[in-house]
Amino acid sequence: MDARSRLTLLWRQLPFFLWLVILWMLLWGQFTVLAFVTGVAVAIFVTTWFRLPPAQMSGRVNLWYGLVFVVTFVIELVHGALSVSWEVLRRGRTRAAIIRVPLRIDDDLIMTHTAVASSLIPGSTVIEADRERRVLYLHAIGMRDMAAVEKQRHRVQRWEERIVRAVGSRAQLRTLREGAAPVADLIDAGGAE
Repeated sequence: MDARSRLTLLWRQLPFFLWLVILWMLLWGQFTVLAFVTGVAVAIFVTTWFRLPPAQMSGRVNLWYGLVFVVTFVIELVHGALSVSWEVLRRGRTRAAIIRVPLRIDDDLIMTHTAVASSLIPGSTVIEADRERRVLYLHAIGMRDMAAVEKQRHRVQRWEERIVRAVGSRAQLRTLREGAAPVADLIDAGGAE
């Protein structure tokens, strides 16, 4: 590996390294020089001794779509909390469903971000992820009919779109703009591996 490749790899891993340092400081509840220095030492230890395959980030961040993602996420958090509260307080049975959500982007990080965003919003949680076929399975409450199920499926696919617009690569953006079929459909048709 030449010097340029190492520098590129280091640059792409820098956000994860910084996240470990910030996490260390949050765990100790201190934002001091000592907490920062020990956080760097712990991050070096963790990344050296517990090697994971490097996450291939696109290196592209769109601040506008990142802001749209955060604002939409907060709105959905409030909406989800109110919806769950309504389900609990209203009379009658609460209806739930297991929903299969095929994703269109064949990328581990995008799938993980989509699953986390979908699970953090009250009312649904990811119960299984099929990595090879890029399918998430969610348990969702408040599903009265198939229209509600389709609406929830579309909502999760919109999270995937927002994440790709905020941090996805140009190729992933192109895939979305071209209206690509879900990865599972391409595999079933023999067009992807």
